[in-house]
Amino acid sequence: MTDRIILRAGEALVAGGPPGTAAEPEVVIGALDGPVGTALATLTGSQVAGHTKVFALLNTDIMVRPVTLCVSKVTVEDNRYTSILMGTVQFAIANGVLDAVRAGYIPKEQANDLGIICSVWLAPSVVTDANLDHKILFDLHRRGTTEAIRKAMTCEPSIDWLLENQDKIVHKYYQMGLDGKI
Repeated sequence: MTDRIILRAGEALVAGGPPGTAAEPEVVIGALDGPVGTALATLTGSQVAGHTKVFALLNTDIMVRPVTLCVSKVTVEDNRYTSILMGTVQFAIANGVLDAVRAGYIPKEQANDLGIICSVWLAPSVVTDANLDHKILFDLHRRGTTEAIRKAMTCEPSIDWLLENQDKIVHKYYQMGLDGKI
């Protein structure tokens, strides 16, 4: 395998907190001079109402490396949702990226040459949750980001695992449909 990272993809689900705090990031990682870099630049320049894309920041004026673009999977129509997504969750993603570099999932020496696109899902219920725990939300999204990156960079799950377990796994929402709960 080459040291050049063209495109890796990964996802993770990290739950366990109060309703609405689960993290389910999907990431693509790759060289800035390859397809991920082209996609990152295109997404940055093609802002769409309700689907604003922002860089992962530790704070205003402090962008993380590898450059990471946060893209919402949900149409954003509420100012509170925007503040939570582009505040707590954006900060969590930025920290998760740095945790992934620190853990060695992303080679530190390639931090300036790689880009990450992180598709973010945040439960719409956060808008009406008067007791939203931002610390739990932050922790879950931070861990979710790191885990999605780890899985992308280690190509998990492996094709062998998938083939071995394909018939043992039933998608949660498919089962709910079968059970008449959807």
